[in-house]
Amino acid sequence: MKIGFALPQFHKQALGIARTAEFAREAENAGAASLWVGDRNLAAVNPKVGYGGQGDSIPAELNTAADPFVLLAIAASATERVLLGTHVLIAPLYPPVQLARSLTSIDVISDGRLLPGFGIGWSPEEYEAAGSDFTRRGARMNELLDALDAIWTTDPAQYSGELISVPAHHSPLKPARRPRPPFYLGAMSERALRRVAERGDGWLPLVVVPSYVDIDGLVHQRTAIDQLAREAGRDPSAIDAVLRVNIDAGTTAQNVADTIKTVHERTGIDHFMVDSMYAVHSVDESLALATELIALVQKG
Repeated sequence: MKIGFALPQFHKQALGIARTAEFAREAENAGAASLWVGDRNLAAVNPKVGYGGQGDSIPAELNTAADPFVLLAIAASATERVLLGTHVLIAPLYPPVQLARSLTSIDVISDGRLLPGFGIGWSPEEYEAAGSDFTRRGARMNELLDALDAIWTTDPAQYSGELISVPAHHSPLKPARRPRPPFYLGAMSERALRRVAERGDGWLPLVVVPSYVDIDGLVHQRTAIDQLAREAGRDPSAIDAVLRVNIDAGTTAQNVADTIKTVHERTGIDHFMVDSMYAVHSVDESLALATELIALVQKG
């Protein structure tokens, strides 16, 4: 199994972002397989839609968020081996040329270690702040994937769609990963699972330990992806998965490790990213938890 960790980006951990390079080096030296960032452009004071599309509130832990591209670039320059992922970028919020440029730079700096994970988000206010139509975010995501593919694989590059248009332009700087970095996609709804099956190189599901660990649901969703992929003429085994593991406050490292092992045995998922922003509040605590988890998971 491979286990990775979120960089110090949210809540009180964000106050330690000056130690991002240190965190990345120490986590890699401890045996981490990957390092990750998320994305929160803003947390609305009076949200129309609550966290994850549920309710009418957003956890305070999401009020403070550091820039994901900056943190990944720092981690890329501070490490040699770990994969560098986004779980997830709210991709439709970004202009495709700027998004491609930022991710290309990180992939080149890291010599091809980027795993870009994308989602469409759930916050209308984030789309309002970006000047984008929240109701068309799924369609915009589909066009964005096409635009990124064009920018990353052709020179000159251009793209023309209903919602996105990129004029012909010189595009000689390409990612180190060829033909392009893989598309990992967050998905729970039927429509999003279909996008994974038809377009994704990887799937980004989620559990929260111990409050939300639906292994049967993960199995059902993966079965749906596999069937939809076959219908689309794709090999389901070519679609990877990385499971996000959020940790509730007060949860022991042993509980998290046991959950990871159980999920692995039941689902076959072998790559996990752990986010401790709800559980611990400092870079030192996060590093200590990461080191302990690696040892527990590797113990078998």
